[in-house]
Amino acid sequence: MSSGYCTACGAKVTDRYCGQCGHPVSGAVARAPRPLALWGAIGGAILLVVLLVVMMARQPQGQAQGPQETEVASSGAGVASPPDISGMSPRQQFDTLFNVVMRASENGDTARAARFAPMAFMAYGQLPEVDADARYHAAVLRLHVDGDRKPALLLADTIQQTAPRHLFAYMIRGSAGQLAGDESMVRKALRDFLSAWDLEIASGKPEYQDHRIMLDQFRKRALAADSTRKS
Repeated sequence: MSSGYCTACGAKVTDRYCGQCGHPVSGAVARAPRPLALWGAIGGAILLVVLLVVMMARQPQGQAQGPQETEVASSGAGVASPPDISGMSPRQQFDTLFNVVMRASENGDTARAARFAPMAFMAYGQLPEVDADARYHAAVLRLHVDGDRKPALLLADTIQQTAPRHLFAYMIRGSAGQLAGDESMVRKALRDFLSAWDLEIASGKPEYQDHRIMLDQFRKRALAADSTRKS
């Protein structure tokens, strides 16, 4: 495929997916959102994808929820209306929509998750600056909504371009491997995560503080898998 530019974020692309935001480029066929029944089929002792979805839904995102977001995320019936994000910064818009999708998914509301996921991807593509935290959120959405690991793995690669041993990249790869049933990818991601843990946590990256509960849970499962492998 010849090179071009992503219609979502403007980055130069040479593949079917944008390496900056994971958005399918011209000529790629985007998959329709898959039902949550898919997650029930993902077996194994780790259940990484489910863990990420639940933990991300419960993690604070750096700002309080507005009343509109809370209403949309928690209402159990009726047609969902978009949260009021008109007065928010681009990053707050993305975080708000991400939270809506994750909470809807956690509650089993696949229709609401499918409706707001494209809005979240659009908000991501409009971010003036993209950090590792935002890329990680976008990767979680790609894995959960599309069930397609390729754009998520491209986002992991992008994270490691500036932080080669970033813990988020290993969590993305572990979840992508679990989703695809690729046990070797999962094992490597877990080993790399444990190998990078001490120095990365000591670095004091703010995104690690924001998601410490999720990181600790992932580490616990990585340690358990490592112990099983050695026994």
